[in-house]
Amino acid sequence: MANEYLKIRIANGNAVAMGPGKAELLETIDACGSISSAAKQMHMSYRRAWELVDVMNKCFSQPLVTSSPGGHHGGGAQLTEFGRLILKSYRDLVAKAHIAAQVELNQILSNLKEPQ
Repeated sequence: MANEYLKIRIANGNAVAMGPGKAELLETIDACGSISSAAKQMHMSYRRAWELVDVMNKCFSQPLVTSSPGGHHGGGAQLTEFGRLILKSYRDLVAKAHIAAQVELNQILSNLKEPQ
């Protein structure tokens, strides 16, 4: 339940280096083996998915995703070992934050009005 209400984003200057949507995109790229397939599965344009990957790769000291162009022999994308490390660290951070914030978050949520 807390996952729906508490979202953690990691900023790098004016860019969001990592957040829930980018983490989901990384996981989907990892599962699909391509940015294009991941974009389709997530119902977003290839351009949008590529832009998100580009932002992440530019924000970190090493790329999170590497890709090879498509064509006759196909292309693809994969998470780098560094990308897997960052994704795991982000998922661990989110899990720990939800545990640490559970009491206060439940107090706040219990006092919200129904959405209109």
